[in-house]
Amino acid sequence: MNKRHALVAAALAGLCATSVASAADHDAAAGDKEKCYGVAKAGQNDCASSDGAHSCAGQAASDNLPTEWAYVAKGTCEQAGGALKPVKAGKKAAAAKQQS
Repeated sequence: MNKRHALVAAALAGLCATSVASAADHDAAAGDKEKCYGVAKAGQNDCASSDGAHSCAGQAASDNLPTEWAYVAKGTCEQAGGALKPVKAGKKAAAAKQQS
């Protein structure tokens, strides 16, 4: 193997090692968090709404909708005024949207 191939191989090995370490850190951090419904601010939800209104992060139409969620530290959701389970789609979600 020439020097160029050895350099490329070393760079790829370093990149792979960094990716594996980063994934492990993410998994550990996710274990310290939980989904909390009703606390996401407008445009700051972490993923899809529970009522199917959208399927992406950052699309909450207004603050604290009961169908929108954000990750919070474990054990802090209810203290922040949220719920660990989503509300059923329908009247509650529609009422919250009309109040905004």
